[in-house]
Amino acid sequence: MTSTQQRQTLLPLIEQAQQAGAHLHKACTQIGLSARTVQRWRHSNAQDGDHRVAALRAGVTPANKLSEAERRAALDMLNSDAFKDLPPSQIVPRLADQGQYVACESTLYRLLREAGQLAHRRLERVPQKRSKPRALVATAPDQIYCWDITYLPTQLRGAFFYLYLFVDVFSRKIVGWQVFDCESAELASQLLLDLCAHQGIPPGQLTVHSDNGAPMKGETMLATMQRLGVAQTRSRPAVSNDNPYSESLFRTLKYRPKLPIKSFEDLLQARRWVTELVHWYNHAHRHSAIGFVTPAQRHAGLDQALLDARATIYAAARQAHPNRWSRQTRDWGRINEVHLNPDTPQNKDSKTIQNTA
Repeated sequence: MTSTQQRQTLLPLIEQAQQAGAHLHKACTQIGLSARTVQRWRHSNAQDGDHRVAALRAGVTPANKLSEAERRAALDMLNSDAFKDLPPSQIVPRLADQGQYVACESTLYRLLREAGQLAHRRLERVPQKRSKPRALVATAPDQIYCWDITYLPTQLRGAFFYLYLFVDVFSRKIVGWQVFDCESAELASQLLLDLCAHQGIPPGQLTVHSDNGAPMKGETMLATMQRLGVAQTRSRPAVSNDNPYSESLFRTLKYRPKLPIKSFEDLLQARRWVTELVHWYNHAHRHSAIGFVTPAQRHAGLDQALLDARATIYAAARQAHPNRWSRQTRDWGRINEVHLNPDTPQNKDSKTIQNTA
C-alpha cells in the first residue's frame, strides 16, 4: 500500500474515531501510527508531495542542484591554499566573514565525499593505526619478562632517581632491578646482561616486553638482546594497558606504608629502600593473582605443594562440619598459564590469568 493509499484509507477512520470522542494519540496507537504523521497528512498537499516523490524516483534533476561549473569552483575553493587543510565546518564561517557564500556546509561535505577527499585534510602527519602487541603466554618461570622505569623523587626539584625493574610474568617475582640517576639504554642493557647470566637463561628462551621509552628502543639495548637471543615485544604508544604487570607492580610498591614521606637524599638511600621493598614483595607478599603464594615460592616451584596442602585442610574441615558448607570449598587450584595481551578472553575454568598484577 502506497503512502497516498494509506492516507486515503486511514484518515477517515481516525477522523471518525475522534468524532466519537477518542483522542488522536490513542486512535493512532491502535493502528500503529504516529500522531505527528496524521497531522502532517492533514496539513500537507498530498498532490504536490506525490509529484515530488515521483520526480525523484524518475531521476529528474532538482532545480536547485549545483551546476558542473559551480561544483568545480566549490572544489577548487576547498582545495585552495587557504582552505585545503580545513573541514567545511571551519570553511563556511570564514567565507561568511569574507562576504562570500558558495554552498551550505552539508553540500561541501557531499562534494568532498563524492570526490574521495572526505578524509584527513590537515598538513600534519596522518594518524597511524597501531596494532595490538602479539599475544604471549607463560607456562613456567623465565619465559616472559616485563620491564619498565619509574621515577623516584629527590630533594632537588625537577631531578629524579630512576628505578629499573624486571618482573617475571609467570611467577610475578622481581628478577632484576637497579636504581640509577639517569635513563640510559646502556645501563638497561647491562642490567639485562647480568640478569640473564644470573638466571642462567639460554638463547631463544626469553621474551622481554616493554613500552616505547628511549632506553627500551636504544641501539645498545637492542644489540644486547640480539646477542643474548632474547625476543622483544613493545606496547602501543601511550597505551599503558599493554604493559599491565609493570604498571601494577609500580603501584603496589609505591603505595607501601614504608615509602619515605620525604624525598630521597641520595642514591644509597634509594637503593636501600628498594632492596627492602623487593625482599618483602618476593618473599613475604602473598600475591592474589597466583593463589596467594609468594612470587619466590612460585618461581621456585613450591606453590603446588602449598596449594595442595590448603585444599587438604579445607576438605578435612568440610568433612568434619558439613553443615557449615553450603557450596564447594575454596578453589586452591594452581594457575598454570599467565597471558599477556591475549587475543580473546580465556575461559576462567582453565586456570589462567590475563593482564592482571
